[in-house]
Amino acid sequence: MEKNILISLCMIVKDEENFIDSCLKSAKDLADEIIIVDTGSTDKTRKICEKYKAKIFYLPWKDNFAEARNYGISKANGKWILWLDADEEIIIKNKNKFYQTLMDEKGYIYLVPIINYYGDFPIDINRSYLFSSYRLFRNHRDIKFTGKIHEHLTMNYSGEIYSEKALPYIEINHYGYLDSIIRKKEKITRNLKILENEKTEPNYSPWIDYHIASEYYSLKKYTKALYEINLSIIGFLKNYKLPPSLLYKLKYDILINTENYNEAKFGIEKAIKLYPDYVDLYFYKGIILFKENSFKEAILVFNQCIKLGEGNSKYLILSGAGSYLSWYFIGCCYKEINDYKKADDAFKNVLAIYPNCIKAQRELSRITKKSN
Repeated sequence: MEKNILISLCMIVKDEENFIDSCLKSAKDLADEIIIVDTGSTDKTRKICEKYKAKIFYLPWKDNFAEARNYGISKANGKWILWLDADEEIIIKNKNKFYQTLMDEKGYIYLVPIINYYGDFPIDINRSYLFSSYRLFRNHRDIKFTGKIHEHLTMNYSGEIYSEKALPYIEINHYGYLDSIIRKKEKITRNLKILENEKTEPNYSPWIDYHIASEYYSLKKYTKALYEINLSIIGFLKNYKLPPSLLYKLKYDILINTENYNEAKFGIEKAIKLYPDYVDLYFYKGIILFKENSFKEAILVFNQCIKLGEGNSKYLILSGAGSYLSWYFIGCCYKEINDYKKADDAFKNVLAIYPNCIKAQRELSRITKKSN
């Protein structure tokens, strides 16, 4: 480790010429050192990285993300490691306070807020998922990545080293799950291949079933996705572990997409009891009630969503679940019970948050015509 290097940015890349420049440009004022592990680029990726004076190392790809990431951090000289993917950009909100946090001797691994955009370009914060991930950690020999895919950090240390709240001074914009990028990179095919191989291992983690379910969900193969997510939930329970909140979010998302409201209705209450502060679960409950024409009950649930908001960094949260989307459904509920004044107010609340929400604009127009 070199004294003058505080932050090493570590990345693994392959054929990322369309994204790597924007990524490195966003991080160059924060990272004192850039470590690039190239797993076989044949485009201009390496040349672009050289422009940012990156240290580039070649590693043959072996379908193992953790191996590649650990190789990268083994080359890093900084006191801290920040890791990014090429289809991400880092936003620096308060550089001074960020550095002050790094001076805290108690912290080892920090959550960083991530905005995960979906749909397609142009990006829109209202088409995103909000979550936090451990992206910043001390360069310590006991902190390593594990997992061939959807790798995560582990540390052989008994103290309290994980932060529970996300750092508010930086955030990451992730574009890798925009529709056009998924199609271009063929990510799903690659991921499923690695995951299915992982599933052949004895005593494989139930997280593997979850990630397989996520890939099938992306392909809109909902029957397969539901089967895999149920396997994952059962796997955690068999290991006497509480299934993580992500599993229930995905399960009820699938059930709603397949209009299986009856099954969803009875299970959602159990999920909420397990995670009573998770706004997305309440949002799904509200949709179920709305689809069953229980409009007054749905209004109460959507109001609870607004009360919970979207700031809980423990969860993966759909942007709008605790704000404009819930207001939209409140407006729809009032419209169904012919309370057009309250419906009008609700749709105006939507547009105050998200002025370009076409659905709310249309509903307001219809109400105005009725009134006239």
